[in-house]
Amino acid sequence: MDFKNKVIVITGASSGIGEASTIQFAKKGANLILVARREEKLLAVKKKISKFNVKTLVCQCDVSQKSQVKQMSKTVLEKFGRIDILVNNAGFAIYGTVSDLSIEEIESQMATNYFGMVYCIKNFLPIMLEQNSGHIVNVASVAASFGLPGIASYCASKFAMLGFSEGLKHELQNTGVRVTVVSPIMVRTNFFDHPSFETLPKYSPTSLSAEKVAKAVIKAANSSRLEIIVPSVVRGAVWAKHTFPYFINPIIGSAFRKQIEKSKKQ
Repeated sequence: MDFKNKVIVITGASSGIGEASTIQFAKKGANLILVARREEKLLAVKKKISKFNVKTLVCQCDVSQKSQVKQMSKTVLEKFGRIDILVNNAGFAIYGTVSDLSIEEIESQMATNYFGMVYCIKNFLPIMLEQNSGHIVNVASVAASFGLPGIASYCASKFAMLGFSEGLKHELQNTGVRVTVVSPIMVRTNFFDHPSFETLPKYSPTSLSAEKVAKAVIKAANSSRLEIIVPSVVRGAVWAKHTFPYFINPIIGSAFRKQIEKSKKQ
């Protein structure tokens, strides 16, 4: 796909994968709507991509708030009249066992990671259907396929994202609107800046750069596939988990439980 002059909405655009994706699309001449809670961060990203001479709209919006998403989508459509690609990237995690986390902490992750995606899709899908074109890219995680101790509530939000995307993809067959999920392993972003991750190692040696995942987002926006796993070799691990769960699950569970026990001692 030629992205020049395409209208692209990116949530969580103020940093990490969202910022990197913004830069990648800007290089290709797309018109960009940057969405996040922190306006000053969005303005910094806008300044960074100004050299590409693309139309850019900054929308301060908390995607967990349906009224804010409704206003944001209204603003976008009033200015551009259409949307070609929606990248649902906003998300965060709070580390902790289910017994230690409060209900509010669990709810907040689902509100942003899952319902934020739903709100954006519900507000932009009608115009995509009217256009008979559009692509929804949902940035999930390999945690959409592995239930991991310590981040169970985060995994739940990503499982939900993947399941919703798969069902929606079936519903949208022959409409001209497509859905693709990008599921990376650990990424080196400020994702782990939340205080709950203080006692854990910052990144693993296999962690990815935000730029690598952003390139997968670009690929996803022009793909007919349901899910793109980054790196692709990890697809083998997902296959093994689903094919031999009785063998794989105990290994994964044991490794992550040891990490929880270690963090509690620190």
